[in-house]
Amino acid sequence: MTTTTRVPLRTGLSDVSGSEPARRKRRGSITLTALTALVGLYALVPLAWLVINATKTQDGLFTSFGLWFDNGHFALWDNLRDTFTYDHGIYLRWLGNTLFYVVVGAGGATFLAVLAGYGLAKFDFPGKRAVFGTVIGAVAVPPSALAVPTFLMFSKLGLTNTPWAVIIPSLIVPFGLYLMWTFATEAVPAEMLEAARVDGASEMRTFFRISVPLLAPGIVTVLLFSMVATMNNYLLPLIMLKNPDWYPLTVGLNSWNAQATTAGGQAVFNLVIAGSLIMIVLLLAAFLTLQRYWQSGLAAGSVKE
Repeated sequence: MTTTTRVPLRTGLSDVSGSEPARRKRRGSITLTALTALVGLYALVPLAWLVINATKTQDGLFTSFGLWFDNGHFALWDNLRDTFTYDHGIYLRWLGNTLFYVVVGAGGATFLAVLAGYGLAKFDFPGKRAVFGTVIGAVAVPPSALAVPTFLMFSKLGLTNTPWAVIIPSLIVPFGLYLMWTFATEAVPAEMLEAARVDGASEMRTFFRISVPLLAPGIVTVLLFSMVATMNNYLLPLIMLKNPDWYPLTVGLNSWNAQATTAGGQAVFNLVIAGSLIMIVLLLAAFLTLQRYWQSGLAAGSVKE
């Protein structure tokens, strides 16, 4: 007795229907790649314009095409030198002010966000839901809406035209608090905290020796967000400060730009571009320096199932 094995035949119709998901996937990949390329161009073209024009002379800015170098002239180093020496080196003063606001304001905001987010994530207390609602509501409020009330309050306190008028409002970052809250909930296992408490560790020792290393990626993320927000802060310093010696780079460069648009003031337009390039380079350096701390899963395997 013989046994016949039937082998199913693959028809052309089945081949077509079987490859349809693959074709849809390819079309989706092409669309996603095209959209990513457009977003990349949108982000990189202004940066390319800034870098190219920072190498031009004052006359070259108005005689050559914006997205191409000035033929025969490379004035980057001259522009940088003039930026640092113009008006008795006021740019260096603005740069120092910006770094001061970043270190004190963004650093303090990150520290407070870490403490508050960790406490809200790992401790229960009355009114926790109300605090959660307040934080979410504060995230939805744009900072520009609070600028005038903040100015009126600081005016009553006599703090306007001082660095504290810029630093104190920068210490409260609701989005950073919310981010640390959600990150600490998952990144710090409750079992590790209980084990530390059983071993006799205090809450402060547990926080700094166990929790902070696990929260490092979230801390760096909040720090970078706070740094960018502080360096880009324009409206608050503009209405709070009258003395140019306390200006950050944003307000100082805008004053140069206003000077460049007046009659006979175009001689500083190249300084505005060079100064903006320096500011962006500082932000890029901060990102490149802190990117190695953006790691996930630092607590993976630290708790036995």
